[in-house]
Amino acid sequence: MAVPKKRTSISKKRIRKKSWKRKAYWAALNALSLGKSLSTGNSTTFSPFYKSLSPAKDFGARQRKILMK
Repeated sequence: MAVPKKRTSISKKRIRKKSWKRKAYWAALNALSLGKSLSTGNSTTFSPFYKSLSPAKDFGARQRKILMK
């Protein structure tokens, strides 16, 4: 098993944590915005009843065998 050689500095830890939280914040903001537009009926880009025209992605034969076990 891989083990880090040295301890991560506090500043690196803060930078990584902040970038992770920033991504989560924007994802939540976009989800809230989409929810608001769906509830008011102003949504033009998303429809919960839209059926995809592309075929569903299928597992390969090997993955199917693994999943069947």
